[in-house]
Order: sequence, then structure tokens, then C-alpha cells
Amino acid sequence: MNEILVIDYNKCVGCKTCEMICSLVHEGVCAQNLSRIRIAKNERAGWNVPISCAMCEKPMCVSVCPVAAMIRNRETGLVTVDEQRCIGCRQCVQACPFGHANFNPLKGLAFKCDQCDGDPQCAKFCWTGAITFEPIELSLIQRRQDTAEKITGK
Repeated sequence: MNEILVIDYNKCVGCKTCEMICSLVHEGVCAQNLSRIRIAKNERAGWNVPISCAMCEKPMCVSVCPVAAMIRNRETGLVTVDEQRCIGCRQCVQACPFGHANFNPLKGLAFKCDQCDGDPQCAKFCWTGAITFEPIELSLIQRRQDTAEKITGK
């Protein structure tokens, strides 16, 4: 996996455009509960944080799935759900430490971010730039730069 979704929660205004485009692309409807990305909000504190699958190196969702419906693609690193295998037991939903795995009650199946097969629509439609899809190394360079500026105060 050479590119990752990068979230800059400081830029998120909580508009939920990412949720709507995600559910529209994947399910054909605009429905927050069917989105693979969710906005965690705290209106009192004034923050919004887009939450999506972290594509863990040792994903709990994969290890707990009793029917091997959660699959890591060795080439891309993406963890996806094989809907043909999924039995709707929700073990993946319970196991995810980040709350990224979801369940579609209409289909009776688990679902999660698949990064739109390398073209994540949430990043394309995020008008504030809170969600971007970029090479890992570029993201790391920027984080190192940000850290250095915080340390030096410059």
C-alpha cells in the first residue's frame, strides 16, 4: 500500500460530504449509516474527526472472522469484506478497536472502507482538504516537518 488516506481533523468542518459520497458510490443512496467513513463530532468542544479504516498490519477484524470473509490483499495491503463469505455475525464490528467496521442491517453483512479501489471518493470530494489520499512517504515528510516546527517554534 503506497498511498493512504490522510486525515487532518483541524480542517474538518463536519459537513459530512464524505459520508454522503461514500454511501452514494457504494450503496446507491445518501445514507450516513451506510458510509464507510464516519464523522465523529463533539459540538460542545467544537471538533469533527473523519474516521475510516486504518488498514491495520495485524487487523483484529481479519483474525476474528470465523468464515474468513475479512481478507487482506497482500499486494495492496487493503483489508476488504468478501460479501459472499460474510455470515453477518458482527464479530469484526465488535473486534475493531477503532470502530471502523460497520454492519448493514438491510443486507445482513459487514462492510468497511475499501478506499474505492485506490480512488477514494471521500478524498476527491472533501472540499476543505481534511481528507487526502497521498503517498505514504509524502505524508511522513510533512509530519516530520510539522513536528520539527513544533519543537523549534518556527
